[in-house]
Amino acid sequence: MIPTDPAERDALAGEYVLGTLDARAAAEVARAMETDAALRDAVAAWEARLAPLTVLAPPEAPPPGLWDRIAASLDGPRAAPVGKKPGFWRFWALGATAVAAGLAALLLVRPAPEPRLMTVLLTQRDQPAWLVEADGGALRLASLNPQPVPSDRVMQLWALPQGASAPTSLGLIPAEQGRLTVTPATIRPEPGMLIEITLEPPGGSPTGRPTGPILFIGRLAAARGT
Repeated sequence: MIPTDPAERDALAGEYVLGTLDARAAAEVARAMETDAALRDAVAAWEARLAPLTVLAPPEAPPPGLWDRIAASLDGPRAAPVGKKPGFWRFWALGATAVAAGLAALLLVRPAPEPRLMTVLLTQRDQPAWLVEADGGALRLASLNPQPVPSDRVMQLWALPQGASAPTSLGLIPAEQGRLTVTPATIRPEPGMLIEITLEPPGGSPTGRPTGPILFIGRLAAARGT
């Protein structure tokens, strides 16, 4: 059901562009856009805001020989060799069973992949400003709407895990903003972690805690459908 409240519709459009909706909800939005001009405009606006998201996933060339292996796997079944003794097939079946058992054991002991964590840092007016994505133990940030910073101030990045009593500084954000990657030394990105950017004196907060106003804030969450 597409919400009628403008704020809820805008949030839904943002989730659609980010790809965090499940397949059913995404299909519903796609169908609604065919006749809902306002929803199409909201999706287009989010696509423009989140264009820097594409730089967070640099293209990678496929491994050498991949296409040859795919083509070989699509070949039709080969005729069974004539004159093989029944013992050959028994040994082959036993070997295939052993390989299958080994693969099953590997799948059981292999750890499950970590959920993809991300958030959009918003301004006090709920405008998207930064896209944040957790990549293992690192945080990758992309500016969605660069804003000028006073010449006598700097922006400082902070993280506050759930249950922590004070945020941890993750360093200063370069004046040119744009994109950056930080790898916290003492904490690890986790669902529910609060990410915020504050305005601080040159060199950063002198107390080790935020002293200036919070410019942007958001909370890491697992992307739906991962």
